[in-house]
Amino acid sequence: MLEAPSFHAVAAMIVTVAMFLGFARSKLSTEIVSLMTIAVIAVFLYFFPLPDTQPTDGLALAFSGFGHYALITICALMIMGRGLVVSGALEPAARALEQLFKWNLQIGLLVSLVAAMFLSMAVNDTPVLVLLLPIFVSLAARGALPASKTLIPLNAAVLIGGMATTIGTSTNILVVSIASDLGLPEMGVFHYTPIVLFAAAIALPYLWLVMPRLLKDNRQEDTRPRRRFQARLRVSEDGPLTGELLSDILPRLSGDVVVHDPPTAELQPQQRLLISGTQEGIEDAMRTLRGEAAPDWVLSRIRRQAGARNEDVIVVEMAVTADSRLIGRTLPSSGIADLYGVAVLGVHRPDRWAGGQNELTDYAEGDLRFAEGDVLMVTGLRAELEEFARGDSLLMLEGMRELPRRSKALLSAVIMGGAIFTASIGLFPIAISALAGAILMFLTGCVKFDRVGRALSAKVIVLVAASIAVGSIIEASGAAAWLGVTLSIGLSNLSPALVLAAIMLFVTVLTNFASNATAATVGTPIAFSIATELGLPPEPLVLAVLFGCNLCYATPIAYQTNMLIMGEGSYEFSDYIRTGVPLVVIMVTTLSILLALTYRL
Repeated sequence: MLEAPSFHAVAAMIVTVAMFLGFARSKLSTEIVSLMTIAVIAVFLYFFPLPDTQPTDGLALAFSGFGHYALITICALMIMGRGLVVSGALEPAARALEQLFKWNLQIGLLVSLVAAMFLSMAVNDTPVLVLLLPIFVSLAARGALPASKTLIPLNAAVLIGGMATTIGTSTNILVVSIASDLGLPEMGVFHYTPIVLFAAAIALPYLWLVMPRLLKDNRQEDTRPRRRFQARLRVSEDGPLTGELLSDILPRLSGDVVVHDPPTAELQPQQRLLISGTQEGIEDAMRTLRGEAAPDWVLSRIRRQAGARNEDVIVVEMAVTADSRLIGRTLPSSGIADLYGVAVLGVHRPDRWAGGQNELTDYAEGDLRFAEGDVLMVTGLRAELEEFARGDSLLMLEGMRELPRRSKALLSAVIMGGAIFTASIGLFPIAISALAGAILMFLTGCVKFDRVGRALSAKVIVLVAASIAVGSIIEASGAAAWLGVTLSIGLSNLSPALVLAAIMLFVTVLTNFASNATAATVGTPIAFSIATELGLPPEPLVLAVLFGCNLCYATPIAYQTNMLIMGEGSYEFSDYIRTGVPLVVIMVTTLSILLALTYRL
């Protein structure tokens, strides 16, 4: 006879459903719903403590998420990801993928999804996503598919790949370990890999073709017309492009860059090219053509000072006002570099160079005279830039951005690689590897303390804390155990294939609202108990639990990688439901059939 759930178990289930509805309806922000959930749990457990606990124990449970290792790990991983971005360490990989996406967006996405799947089979899925996340954010900024349309499919591919081996996720290891303790023979690394790969092949078309279409383009478009700057680019002495034809290099440039009067002969050292484009486009041309848009001596001095003062090099746009001493002067005669130690990379003229080719020629030869309203693209250190703006009556405009600290690129890549490697081989827990990596990022200057706020998302932090609190009360109140007993009673009259599907679906629901660890801890013993009562082999039922623990696509609180992508993709709770529920249905159906066929049930 099934006993009624305890008062606390009922309350825990009500709070969980209420939080889910609050997220799904999206009338209140994610942060408000998360904080309200924590508050309700704290107040409820203070006045109605769990058996054998004190009121203050309930407060500790409600707020434990803010100090939980999972939240600390996620924050540390965000910081390391920030280090890779600001140092430009991922640019080579991003450029290689960018070329593939330029050739064909759909093929680029397909290759990325398949690569993510296979990579996460051997490396824990969290480090894999941390490695790929900034690359795809960078690709979105370069004009590929929006991050909001790629990150959820990419995350799903990583989770499916992680399910394919016993070392793919820590949850897999936990299920296998519990099953081994209960008497099941230990499974090898690739014991069930063919089943998952077959299911992955069934799910891949959905991830590739359908899921991106279910997601909105969450990019915030800047409706203001983008300024186009004219710049003079010098081919470097020892650059790899010397002797090449410009026509062979142009396809590699950003689409918004134009080369005026392009030379038809081979490029020569110190040759000047007149180009025009946006700020980002000119910076991209400087990297691709290995040229400089300002004298090398001033750029070298800026880099040396940045290293000595441990500061970032900044690019900013400044408008020439009516009081500026620059009016009527040319760039060479202005003495900007000597007086202030900054470099002018380009000039934007609001009337779009109404003087035509003569003005372009003047700029190319250094004879163009500044006029009121011209906008200069200037690079340097913050103090020097501010002094330049004050001294020459310039108006500093929006558009200030820090240049990547490329001297730290290799170091940040090594730190990230070391954290991923040590976590993937099990030398350290992912929490320790991530924290150590974040500390090294700080100590080596890859990430600066005053910039760390840009790496963290408040929405993710409170959501993680709320999900941990909900998972804790579901387990501590006995709600998870009661649901498991209810399930075992209800399955007695079902066929073996439906038993597999029901167990997998139950664990899937549990893992999407509690945690993978809770689902594994509760689900594995239940699977053994059901197998004994129904006379079924325990291994397929244990695998149903293992697979269900990994089908955490339907809510952002289901797994830490879901939360990692939430801020970067500007996702809402409903995005996960809309895209994740169909994938759960596909995977539960496919895996249940494959398990029944494999084990002849």
